[in-house]
Amino acid sequence: MASQAVKIIDGGKLIIPAAFRRKLGIDTGDTVVVELNEDGLHVRSLSSAVRLAQEIVREFVPADVDLADELIAERRVEAERE
Repeated sequence: MASQAVKIIDGGKLIIPAAFRRKLGIDTGDTVVVELNEDGLHVRSLSSAVRLAQEIVREFVPADVDLADELIAERRVEAERE
């Protein structure tokens, strides 16, 4: 997608062009994740950021391990101790 110049308005608000919002899958009132790095400011939809985080975590978890099942089992053990 091509670049587009936009202005920062009162309060530091940045208006994201409608075509960009549609491409990102974000709408008015949605939460986005903003990341600052050496290349500049990056905006992601919350769902995109969650997917990325899941992919990163999955690299470190063996394929036969289900983290949700392990968490539930740990919580049950803790509940039995109480």
